[in-house]
Amino acid sequence: MKSKKILFSSIGALALVGTTTACVTDPNTGNQVLSRTAIGGVGGAGLGYLLGGLIGGKTARIVGAGIGGAAGGYVGYRMDEQIRELEEVTAGTGVDVSETPNGDGILVNFPDVTFAVDSTTVSPQMRSTLDGVAQSMVEHPSSLIDVMGHTDSTGSDQYNLDLSRRRAESVANYLVSRGVARSRIETVGYGEQYPIADNTTDAGRSENRRVEIRITPVTQEDVNAAY
Repeated sequence: MKSKKILFSSIGALALVGTTTACVTDPNTGNQVLSRTAIGGVGGAGLGYLLGGLIGGKTARIVGAGIGGAAGGYVGYRMDEQIRELEEVTAGTGVDVSETPNGDGILVNFPDVTFAVDSTTVSPQMRSTLDGVAQSMVEHPSSLIDVMGHTDSTGSDQYNLDLSRRRAESVANYLVSRGVARSRIETVGYGEQYPIADNTTDAGRSENRRVEIRITPVTQEDVNAAY
C-alpha cells in the first residue's frame, strides 16, 4: 500500500471540484486527524497558491538547474519513495508531509517552532529535521523546490510579507548548506495571505506561522519539452 497523505480542497474561484476534507496521520500521535491544510482550504484563503505553476516557470527552471540537460539522459523519479523517506525523517517533529492538492508534488509543512519569535534563524531543534529533508532532496535530484513563507495576521501587511520572505530564504540557504543545488530552489513570501487556521486564536495563529517546501518532480517529458 502506498504511503501517502493526500490533501483535498474545494476552491470555487479556480473551478476546482473536489472534497473538502482530508485525513492525515498526526506525526506526533499516530492518530488520523483532519488535515490542517485541508481545513485552511475551506475556511481560510484557499490553496490557490499551491495549484499554480512553479515559481519562475517550470521550463526555465529545468534548464537553469541543468536537470537532464547535460547528458540528455533518462530522468527518473519515484515520488512515493521520497514521501516515505520524508515521513521517516520528520516523524514526531510536528512537520506535515503530504501530496500537493493536485497530486503532482510533495508538500512539507514546517511549523511555527522552526524559528524563534521574530527571528529568521532556523531553530536548533529543527535543524536535524531539515538535514534529513535536505538529504532526501540530494538523493532525488530530479525535482524542483519552492520554499514558501507564511505568517499570521499580527502586525502590518508589509512587515509580515518581509518576514515571510526572509524566513523562506533562510530555509533555502540552510538546504543549500546541506548540499541541495541552489539552482533547484526558488523562494517566495506570502505574508498573511494564505492562512490554514483561525487567526483570531493563539493556536490558529501558531499554525499560520509556517514555512512550506513544495517539491515538484521533473519528468522525462518535462525535460524533452524544456530542451
